[in-house]
Amino acid sequence: MQGHILLVDDEQAFCELCSLWLTQKGYSVNTCGNMQAALALFEQERFDLVVHDLALPPTFRPEDTVAELIRYGDTPVVVLTGHNEKSLALDAIRNGAWDFLTKPIDPDFLNVVVARAIERQRLANEVRVLNARVEQENYTDTLGLVGNSKATQSLRELIRRIAPTDVSVLIQGPSGTGKELIASALHRLSLRKEKPFISVHCGAIPGDLLESELFGYKKGAFTGADRDRKGLLKMADGGTLFLDEIGEMPLAMQVKLLRVLQEGSYYPVGSRQMEHIDIRVISATNRDIPTAIEEGIFRDDLYYRIKGLTVATQPLQQRPEDIPILVRAFLERYGTQHDQQIQLDPAAAHWFSQQIWPGNVRELRNVIESAAAVCQNNVLSIADLMLVTGSSTVPADKDTPPRQIDLNHTLDTQVKELEIALIKMALEAQGGNKTRAAEQLGLTRQGLQNKILRYNLQ
Repeated sequence: MQGHILLVDDEQAFCELCSLWLTQKGYSVNTCGNMQAALALFEQERFDLVVHDLALPPTFRPEDTVAELIRYGDTPVVVLTGHNEKSLALDAIRNGAWDFLTKPIDPDFLNVVVARAIERQRLANEVRVLNARVEQENYTDTLGLVGNSKATQSLRELIRRIAPTDVSVLIQGPSGTGKELIASALHRLSLRKEKPFISVHCGAIPGDLLESELFGYKKGAFTGADRDRKGLLKMADGGTLFLDEIGEMPLAMQVKLLRVLQEGSYYPVGSRQMEHIDIRVISATNRDIPTAIEEGIFRDDLYYRIKGLTVATQPLQQRPEDIPILVRAFLERYGTQHDQQIQLDPAAAHWFSQQIWPGNVRELRNVIESAAAVCQNNVLSIADLMLVTGSSTVPADKDTPPRQIDLNHTLDTQVKELEIALIKMALEAQGGNKTRAAEQLGLTRQGLQNKILRYNLQ
């Protein structure tokens, strides 16, 4: 079957004739004589197209009729009109109709318009299905967490389970592992998603300013307070407050924060008017808080208040299978932002997987963006990576860890070792094909053969 069509016209002979034309082309056709019957059919069946006469009895205005049909089924509508009613047809198109036909109808023209409209609907449905599949498989639209490792999949599932609750969350893990990204995802999937998400870096604000930043202040509260200022706590009212690097918060401020979390109220600096707030608190730290408690630099009562649920992030080294996916995602993001399509050299792709990445995802992203900025011909190569990292680390092959070139070697020796490594990786990437490896390296085939002989790489 080519498609399911609903024909709405109060002329029975016309409906029968059009039905005959369309069924001969392989379409399934339902007919009815008024809008009420059409809407009733929409409740029972799914249609790929509606062909609708604008000259029906005026139960609805023509523009309302088109809008109602589209609302019911998100279905393309082709309107029928007489020669003297083209202005109505144009109004219908402005209100969402796909096309219009003028009576008397030419069967061939009818078939062309119907086929185009149904093909458009088929493509729209495919796009919706693909978008839903991408979101289901990668969760990138909803969570922004890229990767397919078991750790990343478990993290996605945990976020989805705890986001709708209102319990406090403590995110613990090394720097650069996406703690703020997780906090943002928890907010977007929570019941507070329509309210503000306010982030404050507790380690970036000096201790003597943190109180006024959080609580706000009244005019004249201290030197320089020339006006009233709302604090971050009040700005987050009804939503989520994200306390990044809470382990760096001074002890005196920890006491004041604890009281706010317990009572849901506070006094702005210099004010006698109590403020009341309703917030969800999400905290993050790269410190081992129990150790910080033993050292006397973090309060245990605040810890128990903020750690309702704990989310642990894993360093990139413990989930290496995420690295190729992250590399592609960051390259695509860079290309979108700069209207470029950056290709990744196979040797460079291998290089990424051989590094340790102590700075985790943040370091990986910065290296990719820097290398993409200096790459030539929109191809990111291992030479670009060496340039931006200032490193002489090259992987020997895919089964061995990175090999550090001795920085005490002469420059000639370093260049030689780098060239050997590049040749090996190019040959490996091209399955031993010397012609393609030479093209990848920017050499002639004979030039590559000469280097293979010179370095005894047979």
